[in-house]
Amino acid sequence: MKVDLQQVEEAAKELYIRALKLLPPDIKQGFEALAARESDAGAKRVLGTMMKNISVAEDTHNLLCQDTGIPIYNVRIGRGVEVDGVGLKQAIRRGCARSTREYSFRSSIVHPTTRVNEQTSTGRGVPIVNFDFMDEDNLLEIEMIPKGSGSENNSWLKMAVPAEGVDAIRTFVVDCVLEAGGKTCPPTVVGVGVGGTADLCVHLAKRAATRALGSRCEDPEGARLEQALTHAVNMLGVGPQGLGGDSTAFAVHVETAATHITMNPVAVNMQCHSARRARAIFRPGGVEYGF
Repeated sequence: MKVDLQQVEEAAKELYIRALKLLPPDIKQGFEALAARESDAGAKRVLGTMMKNISVAEDTHNLLCQDTGIPIYNVRIGRGVEVDGVGLKQAIRRGCARSTREYSFRSSIVHPTTRVNEQTSTGRGVPIVNFDFMDEDNLLEIEMIPKGSGSENNSWLKMAVPAEGVDAIRTFVVDCVLEAGGKTCPPTVVGVGVGGTADLCVHLAKRAATRALGSRCEDPEGARLEQALTHAVNMLGVGPQGLGGDSTAFAVHVETAATHITMNPVAVNMQCHSARRARAIFRPGGVEYGF
């Protein structure tokens, strides 16, 4: 399958707009599950208000949140796909810029020192484009995630002492959730990266934070840690919007990688309750949109 770069550009534009306006079904179901379990009457009311806001935004075709985030595009390339990698990246950048100009939503991207905003949601190194590969034949997948600053500002890395073992991971994650409090607009998805190098560990945490609810870490040890940490953080009492209650997080997601014998890196990256994402799948017959 040969990839049409004009289709990629159009998809990159459409994905950004869709991600900002439509919340994935798994997150909506996550809200319903939390509301059903919430024991605090005030927290239950807050969750109800948040769910109503989401419904109103979608019904009126408005943005779910005014923060349009840092645009991230995750690209997975299947077997037998013919594509110009440089051209693909350029097409995504053009589509990202067009979405901001043509839909007229706020550009959140500025130069790190001058703070100049080009009003295109693009800049040096942005949009962020990650590439990976998959076994499927004749298939290209592009996932778009607008990562808001409220969640991204709550990111941490700790090079823990290996002798401290899993206890160091658990303590660090709980401390991070407490420090974040209501600043991440909970309920959140808490992404935890364990292992690798410092940069890989942070990347794993981001990948974990943006996974669909209901998914599990493929590493059995990571999956067990997810379950224990989800229970632990929802015992902290932070609650929705930091106002108290049981519903601090939809889930804690963990991703792991092998690491060095003298290292035990652990990273935390959070995703806010507006856990936005959109997906386009390219097949020989055309493009299909979803979550």
